[in-house]
Amino acid sequence: AFGVIADIQFADAEDGYDFYGCRRRYYRHSLRLLREAVWEWAAESPPINFVLQLGDSIDGQNARRGEAESALQQVLEVLGQLSVPVHHAWGNHELYNFSRARLVHTGLYSRPAGGSDGPADRECHAYHCSLAPRLRLVVLDSYDTSTLGRDPGSPRYQESLRVLREKNTNDDLNNPEGLKEPNFVAFNGGFSQAQLDWFDEVLKFSDENQEKVIVMAHVPIHPYASNGVCLAWNYEAALSVIHTHRCVVCVLAGHLHDGAYCRDLHGVHHLTLEGLIETPPDSNAFATVHVYEDKMVLKGRGRIPDRVMHF
Repeated sequence: AFGVIADIQFADAEDGYDFYGCRRRYYRHSLRLLREAVWEWAAESPPINFVLQLGDSIDGQNARRGEAESALQQVLEVLGQLSVPVHHAWGNHELYNFSRARLVHTGLYSRPAGGSDGPADRECHAYHCSLAPRLRLVVLDSYDTSTLGRDPGSPRYQESLRVLREKNTNDDLNNPEGLKEPNFVAFNGGFSQAQLDWFDEVLKFSDENQEKVIVMAHVPIHPYASNGVCLAWNYEAALSVIHTHRCVVCVLAGHLHDGAYCRDLHGVHHLTLEGLIETPPDSNAFATVHVYEDKMVLKGRGRIPDRVMHF
């Protein structure tokens, strides 16, 4: 069993609104809701084995306020009350607050310290690990190709900017209006070829060892588990890798605060979790998932509905 939560986006700030000015965001309350989630996870019986934090743990405004380090420390302190591992995805808001080089030295760097569990690039926050016999987790870095968190003078930044400007002709690169491919906005990102090649090798290993694989990333990789905007730049490439293999049973993502779900034509479940940040103080948005031989049973709290996902 494991806990899952997305888009905490904590900031010690008054309530605000989303990018479009219509959805309320409860910045301070998100930490209290996270604390409630941790209390419930700690009391689960049988106990949970780990937690998946799907990215955007703190809000981007912390950078402007000079509070990025303290905000992150408060979130990690709450999660640290758990006696089980927490696996973190990196989202756009992590990268508004910290460079990739800095994130490697924070508690959000959950990639194993040694060995070959991830791509050669240590700043690519992708890795895999065995969760239980014949059950593997793969964490993907959906901002490996991105203008966020990189030095503007670096080749990776320049190449990401070139791809983005090729697809997005708007003055504001966060604006999807009028685009043929509206997912090509700066608050999304994509996967490098090196990461995709590594991902392919991991899934090949899991196929050969008859494992089931849970994939997590911040940005959704299936259009039907998205609103068409909150979608990885090269989602087709990631799906192609998954569909070449038999082992992946579920892809978990955040980023789209409304949440979404689909089961694709290959039988893979794509679940985008509702965001904690837009959850009213009298509700919540987290889940506990129980994994069986033939299904995953998700028990949602607050905004997140219960769900059974058969393999």
